[in-house]
Amino acid sequence: MRPAQTPQQVVLRPLAPGRTRASRRVAAVVIALVAVLSALLPTSTTAVADAAPAAVPAAAGTFRNPLNTGPDPYMTHWNGSYYLTTTQGDSIRMWRSPSLSTLLDADPVTVWTDSDPSRNRNIWAPEFYRFGDRWYLYYTADDGVDDHHRLHVLESEGDDPAGPYHYKAKLAPPNHADEFAIDAGILQHNGRLYLAYSGINQYQHNGLNIAPMSDPYTVSGDAVAIDGAGGCPEVREGPEFLYRNGRTWMTYSTCDTGKPDYQIWMMSLPDTADPLVPGNWTQHPGPVFSRADDRGVFGPGHHAFFSSPDGTEDWIVYHAKTTSALTYSNRTTRAQRFTWKADGSPDFGRPLALGATQDLPSGDPGSGNYWINDDGRSSGGGTVSYTGTWNSGTGCAAQCFWSDDHWSDVAGNTATFTFDGARIALLSVRDTGNGIAALSIDGGAEQRVDFHGATRTGETLQYLSPRLPVGPHTLRVRVTGEHNADSGASFVSVDRAEVYTD
Repeated sequence: MRPAQTPQQVVLRPLAPGRTRASRRVAAVVIALVAVLSALLPTSTTAVADAAPAAVPAAAGTFRNPLNTGPDPYMTHWNGSYYLTTTQGDSIRMWRSPSLSTLLDADPVTVWTDSDPSRNRNIWAPEFYRFGDRWYLYYTADDGVDDHHRLHVLESEGDDPAGPYHYKAKLAPPNHADEFAIDAGILQHNGRLYLAYSGINQYQHNGLNIAPMSDPYTVSGDAVAIDGAGGCPEVREGPEFLYRNGRTWMTYSTCDTGKPDYQIWMMSLPDTADPLVPGNWTQHPGPVFSRADDRGVFGPGHHAFFSSPDGTEDWIVYHAKTTSALTYSNRTTRAQRFTWKADGSPDFGRPLALGATQDLPSGDPGSGNYWINDDGRSSGGGTVSYTGTWNSGTGCAAQCFWSDDHWSDVAGNTATFTFDGARIALLSVRDTGNGIAALSIDGGAEQRVDFHGATRTGETLQYLSPRLPVGPHTLRVRVTGEHNADSGASFVSVDRAEVYTD
């Protein structure tokens, strides 16, 4: 359901399915305290089109997350474009864009599917590296049984990250010839290649392992186990590498990825040391990138690194959630810049709120896209108007863009975005009490979109329009008053629209 932003909503709306038992036990107390809360909570407002705040001046060269709706991202910038992969499950898809600001708008290319039943299910965490004039794409897949996950590598036919690819080899160290293995990362050290991955060892079922390679597709020796710290016992996965200041920095994700405490830890190795000697790795104390509750960021991890187009900046790409619930859904791809400390180690800072406006990487050409907030503010030429009475307020806090949104469950109420561009994306809250909206472009045929979610999540991509002729358009969101059988109500939430101008 929507948050209790007004006394009227606390009194009139029943508890939705999925609320905790504790919530039900205190419901009577909440109702009894409505009189007190009414003095503290913001009141509902009726949005009026001509009362919207003045537009915010457009900021050139900026972008907002998410970059993609999938988890486990890997990205590189090559030959004028960003290339991104995320976990898709049934195949490997790649997104390509000349600007970070338009990756969410990019259409995916399917670069790999497999008919082999031993490796065509649960395809996870693809990563791609260029060696010589070929690209090698590493991934994990199984036959439908999680413990049967194994590592595989594809080789490109030419010098293009998007393929086409052909199957090259299964990757298995001799001492773990047929054991669970996921999350391949390639370590390049002193002119040699090493396969780093998460698999069975004496420390974890998902523990860190490193094995030598004789070429990009051949494991040439046994894996050694690395005992990485992590603040929890169960997982060490997704190893990635940075090379700077005389050391190799291995970062990795710890804790179950469904938990809000999924986070990144780090170890380092001198350039002159052997990575196959576990004692040569020095553990960094504590996490280096973790949840930021005040910014609505939970479970940041399974990351990779890339450079700005001109090579002057370092960036991290990762997935995170806007909910503290234990869930594997709604992990979205985000990116932000990081710097380096005086001691030579990377400084990742804290994860930014989803939707925070950031400067594009240095050398990124941008695209002129802009946002429209639900209250009418815009960084471009767009606006939004409403028919009927909509609730509005700041109860969604960090889960919403500019900490506010509008919502209604009254059938026939509409929110209409007017914009100038070629495509529009609508992001807003999914919740246990949300229902079905009907969306239409320029007064055309309506598309029904279900805003319900089993867990409350903010700034969720609800809709991405078809590509449109560049020019003025409208997106109308109509409340139908309907909901699916799992939802407790029929609310539709409006938060942020992202407009793509070309």
